[in-house]
Amino acid sequence: MSKDNNESDFSQVEINALYKTIFSRRDVRGQFTQDPVADDALARVLYAAHHAPSVGFMQPWNFMVIRDAEVKQRVHQAFVKANDEARQMFEGERRELYSSLKLQGILEAPINLCITCDRDRIKGPVLGRTHIKTMDLFSTVCAVQNLWLAARAEGLGVGWVSIVEQSDLRQALGIPEKIVPIAYLCLGHVSHFNDQPELQQKGWRSRLPLEELVYFDQWQDEGVDDEPLLDQLQQLQDFPGRFFND
Repeated sequence: MSKDNNESDFSQVEINALYKTIFSRRDVRGQFTQDPVADDALARVLYAAHHAPSVGFMQPWNFMVIRDAEVKQRVHQAFVKANDEARQMFEGERRELYSSLKLQGILEAPINLCITCDRDRIKGPVLGRTHIKTMDLFSTVCAVQNLWLAARAEGLGVGWVSIVEQSDLRQALGIPEKIVPIAYLCLGHVSHFNDQPELQQKGWRSRLPLEELVYFDQWQDEGVDDEPLLDQLQQLQDFPGRFFND
């Protein structure tokens, strides 16, 4: 029997759980505990990642599970090198704030993951990638997001380490030149999840108002003053809070 167009396939409890997962997801750096990650939980998280959308259904990803302390140490050294370079790109108080931030949990997290993209998984033309060649890279990022949300639902924290040279990461992990490292992730149980993104808490940046980022039909066309969608967006300022007030 078909459903009414206004009827969801999900119960209200399931809908709320999805939004709670989205709004409580955090980039975790300093809250990892040494509690082991159960293989069944890790398997579910990887399985969720593998069910991300992908252009031409090419599924270009691989998932490297890193537990070895020596391998983690090599990746950490690559991070330290890149982080020292990055620090010099900021000046004054911004550099001081940058230096105070913990930007990775490579050695603390029980599990590290590297998600890669094999751009030649399908030989010849790929349906959907014929004109935007980077769609396979974007597809792999969708797998990262799936994994991140599934991990949060399992009570696991994830931190994305992006301050590292891809060439150093390839060398540390033995990744072939034709394979693109997309995300190096730290994963594990955490002592807590922050109420807000850490960079927002520490004053690095604030979240932009969504209504200022929505255009209508043409670039930078912000619509009219009585645009009902803008009214709805403004009313959602406290929307995430409804899922944490039980």
